[in-house]
Amino acid sequence: MYLVLAFLLGIAAGLRSFTPLAAVSWAAHLGALRVTGTPLAFMGARYVPILLSICAIGELIADKLPQVPSRKKPGPFIVRILSGALTGSTVGAALGSLPFGLIAGAVGAVIGTLGGAAARARMAAQFHKDLPAALIEDAVTIGISIAVVLAF
Repeated sequence: MYLVLAFLLGIAAGLRSFTPLAAVSWAAHLGALRVTGTPLAFMGARYVPILLSICAIGELIADKLPQVPSRKKPGPFIVRILSGALTGSTVGAALGSLPFGLIAGAVGAVIGTLGGAAARARMAAQFHKDLPAALIEDAVTIGISIAVVLAF
């Protein structure tokens, strides 16, 4: 079950890098994910959820700007994979297997990045503008992140 949760958070990381990280960090900080004594204990540290939440809010805003590069370019793509891997490995560390969580999160991020880009492009074409598609993508990312964290 935890691999499915790590995979879903990876998909969310493919849509927005920081939102699932912030959600998992809050879960760790509040004790829903027990990462104490693991290499990912820092995810539950006092200021990490706050910092990641600020980054997530900034990303939600910045994503709407025209100068933001495509998520499929190497830099943004790598960041999303790393985000999915960190998110998934945090879930894995708390629930049994850090390496498998890492892989599930990274694979989910690849799928979320490519699938999210395609879905957003189709929605933007239907709306004849990008903003509604971006806002729907935001809502999906936040929804997945919250739903998965509540499953813990």
